[in-house]
Amino acid sequence: MKTLLLPTKTYRLNGRLWLESEDGRFLGIGRLELLEHIAALGSISKAAQAMGMSYKRAWDLVSSLNAQASTPLVATQTGGSKGGGAAVTEAGQAAIAEFKALQARFQEFMALETNRLQDR
Repeated sequence: MKTLLLPTKTYRLNGRLWLESEDGRFLGIGRLELLEHIAALGSISKAAQAMGMSYKRAWDLVSSLNAQASTPLVATQTGGSKGGGAAVTEAGQAAIAEFKALQARFQEFMALETNRLQDR
């Protein structure tokens, strides 16, 4: 690869990481952000609004996350006298932490490989 690169240019690797199954994307940066917003705001609707996303899109993503996980990542409660809401479950909190750790390792890998490209 190094022989293909111009010596006058600075190159870096770039990429995004996500986890998928045969059913499609399971978890990536956007879904992670959605989970974090739900955890902070207690609502899928408010999380969607904070991300500039439609409620339907957010609901579809939550449904996909829950369907592909062995246990739901988001628990919902329909409206009533106290109103509705959503909460990230213990499994959802674990998924957030594990994906963030995976993302950190991915960024370390990208930095190491970028440094290897620079050493020409």
